[in-house]
Amino acid sequence: MSGPDEPVGRDDSAAVPEVGGEEPSRVADSVAEEVSDTVVPDPEQRLVAASSKGPVDLGVTPGMQIASAWAWRFLVVVAAVVVIGWGMRYFSEVVVPVTVGVLLTALLVPVTLGLHKLGLPRGPAAGITVLGTLVVIAGLLTLVGTQIANQFDRLSTQVGEGVQKVRDLLRINFGLSEQDITNSLNNLRESIMNGGALGQRAAEVGTTATHVVAGLFIALFCLFFFLYQGEQIWAWVVRLFPRQAREKADSSGRKAWVSLTAFVRATIIVAFVDAFGIALGAAILGLPLVSAIGILVFVGAFVPVVGALVSGIVAVLVALVAKGPVVAIIMLGVVIGVQQLEAHVLQPFLLGRAVSVHPLAVILAIATGVVVAGIVGALLAVPTAAVVNTIVNHLAGNDVDPEPPRHIPRRRPHSLPPEPADPST
Repeated sequence: MSGPDEPVGRDDSAAVPEVGGEEPSRVADSVAEEVSDTVVPDPEQRLVAASSKGPVDLGVTPGMQIASAWAWRFLVVVAAVVVIGWGMRYFSEVVVPVTVGVLLTALLVPVTLGLHKLGLPRGPAAGITVLGTLVVIAGLLTLVGTQIANQFDRLSTQVGEGVQKVRDLLRINFGLSEQDITNSLNNLRESIMNGGALGQRAAEVGTTATHVVAGLFIALFCLFFFLYQGEQIWAWVVRLFPRQAREKADSSGRKAWVSLTAFVRATIIVAFVDAFGIALGAAILGLPLVSAIGILVFVGAFVPVVGALVSGIVAVLVALVAKGPVVAIIMLGVVIGVQQLEAHVLQPFLLGRAVSVHPLAVILAIATGVVVAGIVGALLAVPTAAVVNTIVNHLAGNDVDPEPPRHIPRRRPHSLPPEPADPST
């Protein structure tokens, strides 16, 4: 018996296609294709969605489809970058020492390889390299501390004279009386001492010192094992990728390592030239703390733009306090000359195109590093940007240099058996 909504006397058997041995999905696809010709006249210009009544035109233009596809992918990339940045900042006490260990490995791996070629096993060679690095750093710190201790009385007298000169300049040029300057200094001292600010700063300094010591031990352990088992660790990292991506991941990592090694070695040479030139100028001018100025310039050279500016200002201030404005102007000329020499001659010659990073990218990388990890982040920002730039160019097929050679030799192909002689001959 027919239902209430069914037309009486209608034969539906002719409207339903014969199924026979065909699958129901194929029948449904054929029906959908027939209906789509009547419902959507131009399916390439509209977004079509499937429904129980056939395809439905949603009225979305191709431009909106492309914009939405780009929009949600962009949001996913931004979210991934934010999550990675938050994770690096949250675990900065581990990430920063490991990164420092990688940079030191790129610098010191030739020493370990040289000791290994002399007959030492890889483990003892790595241990001697780490201990030698600690001895060199301790010697430099001892030299600076000894020089400061020997010249402390003279330097404190010169600082007092410089402060008095500054007070005289303020009184003459700005019309301030001696009482006004004294009251301003007293107010500044009271604001620092009151409100628990001094205790809070002391607690922060203590916490920072603890983190620095812990990070130093982590960096030294990473340095030792990277020098000792670097190839095995990298092979384990590559095996974490899917099989289809392992070859590209391995080549990208080796490209990045070549770029990082070139960057670190070139930066060491540039920093040494900066420190030697500025320290030599300070010694000729008769400034105190020549070794301290040289070491400060050497460390500051690892932070492009910012480090050179800060170390140059310190050298000029020491000259101003110790010798007066004329010598300070001469020292300023020495600092500018040395830094221009290394910026326009040494860096382009040593770095070349392999690790070239745009100046805007350098500034943004330094700013991001300061936000994430402070001074240490500024030190690590530029080599990180150079490595990321190398990996992106490699994955995009825009390699500047050919594929780096592999340290692990590949297997030689088996020799083919000789072809059998032709019986017809």
